Parts: sequence; structure tokens; C-alpha cells
Amino acid sequence: MASLTIKNIPDELYDMLKRSATANHRSINSELIHCLEKTLKPSALTAAQLADAAQALRSRVGAPQLTEDEITLAKQQGRE
Repeated sequence: MASLTIKNIPDELYDMLKRSATANHRSINSELIHCLEKTLKPSALTAAQLADAAQALRSRVGAPQLTEDEITLAKQQGRE
């Protein structure tokens, strides 16, 4: 495994990392690795997972789902 030294971390950023590590019961090193993985590794979601996430978001918003006709009409009006 590679080692990495990070220099000149702003105090505010370091404090945020430290608080996050404490809240997640991790060392600062483990928290930093977690943050890097979360940011840099692609998340492979299936189509079903994406559909479930979209449905959950729709239910939180509470707006009615648009019909295909409403979408088509909106597209046509946007082209005028």
C-alpha cells in the first residue's frame, strides 16, 4: 500500500475531518480514506436502484408525476 503525506491542510478543513472521524468512530486516516473512496470511486447503481431513488425523491417532493402527453406538450412549447 502506498503512503501519502498531506501538507498545509487549512485548520478549518482539518477540524471538519476530525469531527467527521469522531462522529463515524474512525481514525482521521480512516476517515480521509473513506472520503477519498466516496469521492473518487464510481458508484455502480443498477437501473432498479436508480428508479427506486427517483421514486423516493418524487414522494418527498409531493408533486404529481407528469404524463407522457404533458412532457410532449412542454417540449413543443419550448420549441416555439
